Amino acid sequence: MRIEEHPILGSLPKAQTVWIEVDGKRIPARAGEPIAAALLAAGIRVFRTTHRRGEPRGLFCGVGRCTDCVMTVDGVPNVRTCVTPVRDGMKIETQRGLGRWPEQK
Repeated sequence: MRIEEHPILGSLPKAQTVWIEVDGKRIPARAGEPIAAALLAAGIRVFRTTHRRGEPRGLFCGVGRCTDCVMTVDGVPNVRTCVTPVRDGMKIETQRGLGRWPEQK
């Protein structure tokens, strides 16, 4: 699902592969790319569901201005995935509604 050869921009440069976990599934990503780009390349289109109606949302603006792409990342809710770079070992979850902070111990 990733564009590796573009007629104007040329070939996609080489990058280190890192692994992230999305809803319990391990997927590859290019080091430093936005989380949203890695998800789209893996065929994942739904990043969260709305609070009131449970409707699916995914990438919309792609520049961090809206909140359609927010997900829970490493236990932190409402992370804008379109502007947050991946790093090896991240745990990402589809956010349900407003998200929940982990319980304090």
